[in-house]
Order: sequence, then structure tokens, then C-alpha cells
Amino acid sequence: MITLLQSNFILDSLNDFVSQSGIGLFFAPGGWKMAVMIGLACFLLWLAIKKQFEPLLLLPIAFGMLLTNLPGAEMFHSEFFAGGHVHWEHFAHGEAGLLDILYLGVKLGIYPCLIFIGVGAMTDFGPLIANPKSFLLGAAAQLGIFATFIGAYALGFAPNECGSIGIIGGADGPTSIFLTARLAPELLGPIAIAAYSYMALVPVIQPPIMRALTTEKERVIKMKQLRQVSKTEKILFPVIITIVIALLLPSAAPLVGCLMLGNLMKECGVVDRLAKTVQNELMNIVVIFLGISVGATATGDSFLNIKTIFILCLGILAFSCGSAGGVLLAKLMNLFAKEGNKINPLIGSAGVSAVPMAARVSQTVGQEYDHSNFLLMHAMGPNVAGVVGSAVAAGILLAFLG
Repeated sequence: MITLLQSNFILDSLNDFVSQSGIGLFFAPGGWKMAVMIGLACFLLWLAIKKQFEPLLLLPIAFGMLLTNLPGAEMFHSEFFAGGHVHWEHFAHGEAGLLDILYLGVKLGIYPCLIFIGVGAMTDFGPLIANPKSFLLGAAAQLGIFATFIGAYALGFAPNECGSIGIIGGADGPTSIFLTARLAPELLGPIAIAAYSYMALVPVIQPPIMRALTTEKERVIKMKQLRQVSKTEKILFPVIITIVIALLLPSAAPLVGCLMLGNLMKECGVVDRLAKTVQNELMNIVVIFLGISVGATATGDSFLNIKTIFILCLGILAFSCGSAGGVLLAKLMNLFAKEGNKINPLIGSAGVSAVPMAARVSQTVGQEYDHSNFLLMHAMGPNVAGVVGSAVAAGILLAFLG
């Protein structure tokens, strides 16, 4: 009798262990979604490592996706952030997992702003200051954001979701995360993955659009060498831009202000230690936390639905329209420009905020038709203008929809 009782106890214990283990949870209702998401996370890890698609952020995002979908790990609880609010009582009672705590930096808008400080410290606004017309090309490249907003609304998305989807067209990952965390946090996983994936595909997406919208004569236009920008101009620029944009659009102040703070650290020359810290140590630490916590939002329930497919499709539309907008405005500006002052329309596509990749694409495509034509520095003007432009566009959407 004792032996039989012991056998039953062992069997019951084994059954309890299997049913409560992660493996057992795969066979529970909805368990297949976790298995699919783990497979997708492994695929994204492969893209980051093998194909080097934006590895600095795609790798931690994919690993965060892996962690949040491990059955029974309980690292992230989307219900703690339901309704767009942080339910602090769960944190006070010690119920929060590791990824819940890290996600607070996204939800409160901390990580994107810290990354913008690092971006500003690594950005040279000299080409933009030397050629202020670049501001217009950077602004035109935001066409994709608002065109996609209209497209998403036509497909039945709510206005706040439309704003989050449209911002993919800015080709700026931190801005997309900052805005989506405020407007539609339930879409954060798909939008972040779409934004960084399309940024990695800039050399694939942009050249066909650039060739389709320009003639061979336009592609070989040579532009005048940019003037030398003084140190005083570079120091005044971030201060003036911060004041002007913050006064006109206060909702854009967090992103633009942090971007310009980092740039001022770089250009003033008196805080080199701080400038190097935000470019390296701070940037690297925040990128890790941001990637893991954004990936944590990509749960099976939030990712495996028809909305995700629409977001991926609308994202490529947003990116394509943004690239086309800059090229088309450059062509329009040439109609009113004197001979010798014309703009090579290829640099217009660099108005999206994928720095410096989009500028390099303009250079590469231009040299396919004239090896002596150097467009890189000219393209950097619209490229860095696109960084400011995407932050301003996010501020406009936040002001209207937030």
C-alpha cells in the first residue's frame, strides 16, 4: 500500500511539474502564439547577426521578444500598462517582472530622449547651416508620415493608431517609439520592428524610387561646394532651434531639446568628457534597455493579428512616400533656380531620418552616373534636417492626438 501511494505521489508530482513548466504551457490555449513568436524572435536574431540589419537595436529587440514569450517566465505584464496608463499598484506590491521595470523608461519617454542626446552629439549640422534650403527637403520627406496617416485612417484605424503608424515614414526609430508609447502603446512592438527593419533596408528601398522620379540629366547635376561654417554658427544653431521649435510646438520640445543639447555639447568644445559619454557609454546602455523593453511588448496577442500585417504594409508606403517627397520637392525647386544653382534631386531622398545611411545612398546612386560627382556632404543637409523634421512631425501628431 505504501509503495502504491508513493507511486501515485510521484506521478502526481511529475504531472504537476509538466503542466506548470514552460513546455506544458505550449499546449495550453493560445500556447501556439508563444511558439510562433519565439520562432520569429529567432529569425530577427538571425537577421541582426547574419545579415546585420540594424543589429545594435534589432538584436536587443529580438531578444526582448524572446524573453517576453517564454511561457511562465512572467517578465512582462501588458495589463500593468492597460489603458495607456502605468498601474503603479502592481509595482508597489512587488508583482512586476524585470521587463516591466525596464519598460517604464519607454512608457515615460525617457529612453528615446536620452538616445536623442547621443544622436545630437554625433551629428554635424554644418551642411544644413551652409545650405538652409536643405530644411525644405527634410520637411518634404515627412510627406510619408501624413500621407500614411490618411491611408491608415481609410483602413479603419483609430486616429491615435494612424499617427503611430504614419511616424514610421520618418525613418527614425526613437521618434517612432516615443510617439507610439504615448499614442498607441499596444502597437509598439510591430511599429518598432517595422521602423528599424525599413531603416536597415534603405539601400534596397530608395534607389528604385530615386531612379523612377529623376532623369539621367538630373542625376548628374553637380552642386557648388558648401561654404565653411564657423564655430559660432554651430554653437548658436542648437540654441536657436530649441527656442524656436519649443515656442511654436511645445510637444516637440523633449525630442528636439535633447537632440540640440547633445549637439551643443559636441560643438561648444568645453564639455568633451560629457560629449564622449553621451556618444558612447550612455548611448550604448540606453540602446540595450530600449531594445529589450520594446521587444517585450511583442507578445503573441498583440503581434499575431491583421493589424500587424497592415502596419508592415503601411510602413513601407510611409517610407516610400517620404523618400519620394524629398526628390519631388528638389525637382520643383529647380524650376525656380538659376542655372548653376540647381539641386541634384537625388539628395532629396536623404530627407528621411536614417542618418547617415540615406545620405550614402544618394552618393552611391549619383556616382553610378558620374564618378566625379560627390553628393555626400550635400545630402547630409537634408539628412540631418530629417532628424529635426521627424521630431517636429511627432510633436504635431502628439499635439493633435495626444
